[in-house]
Amino acid sequence: MKTIDFNKNNDGLVPAIIQDVKTKTVLMLGYMNEAAYIKTVETKQVTFYSRTKQRLWTKGEESGNFLQLKEIKLDCDQDTLLIKVDPVGPACHKGTDTCWAEENESGYGFLSELEAVISSRKENPDDEKSYVASLFRKGINKIAQKVGEEAVETVIEAKDRNDKLFLNESADLLFHYLILLQAKGYKLGDIVKVLAERH
Repeated sequence: MKTIDFNKNNDGLVPAIIQDVKTKTVLMLGYMNEAAYIKTVETKQVTFYSRTKQRLWTKGEESGNFLQLKEIKLDCDQDTLLIKVDPVGPACHKGTDTCWAEENESGYGFLSELEAVISSRKENPDDEKSYVASLFRKGINKIAQKVGEEAVETVIEAKDRNDKLFLNESADLLFHYLILLQAKGYKLGDIVKVLAERH
């Protein structure tokens, strides 16, 4: 097992990157000495060494916004920690979710970008050139019908051996399903939440 190299920088401190275990959002950066690390492991609440106060400091000791420890990983050079947490309240002392003033939300990469485009088309249904806007103009029945059609086409292609057609139909199905979700007032995160609760 790797040992944390607290002496690499001659100050006895290692950087501790704090990440939300669920959303994967980076919340903040702090520093730990060996005593802070031991206290974190023992109490399951993240404790840093405050360079300003020159003492151990448990995040949330004054605000109540604790960082509940879930997992600690050590990097390849043995001098940086990735600490996965379940945050209780905002991580930043300024009251924001993160120290970069970002919202602590789950992101789904390109699918989140696609959801944003669909949302803008929903808000601007008069765009004559937009296929998505035209679906929103036609209403929920047409959108649901399209999801059904794409589902049937995906099943048909699943029984065939043409992988390219199967993947294209699968993409069409997912795309139209994302539209249906927004037509019903939901987003992908709502479905992920249901799946996580079932897990």
